[in-house]
Amino acid sequence: MAKKSIKIRAKEKGGVVTVKSLMTHPMQIGGQKDKKTGKPIPAHFIQEVNCEANGKNVMSALFSGGVSKNPYLSFKFSGAKKGDMMKLSWVDNQGNTDSAEAKIG
Repeated sequence: MAKKSIKIRAKEKGGVVTVKSLMTHPMQIGGQKDKKTGKPIPAHFIQEVNCEANGKNVMSALFSGGVSKNPYLSFKFSGAKKGDMMKLSWVDNQGNTDSAEAKIG
């Protein structure tokens, strides 16, 4: 995927960081037919999402074809402070990857 597919925000309050992210991805489960060509649409979905803060993995998630198009993901973790950098990345079932970094506010 050529352009960035992840929008991310992270805010710290009381020692807890809240992360909100939106990932642009088709999330096709496969098996449907293309209305124009009649050919089956192959499965194409995010399989794994990881988040690191200060080089430490703070969240991992496994997705499947059951997750909707352009998934929104929100989670909380502790152990980081304002100004620290964090990185969110994903890998899909076709080997595509993307990542985004954000400064914790």
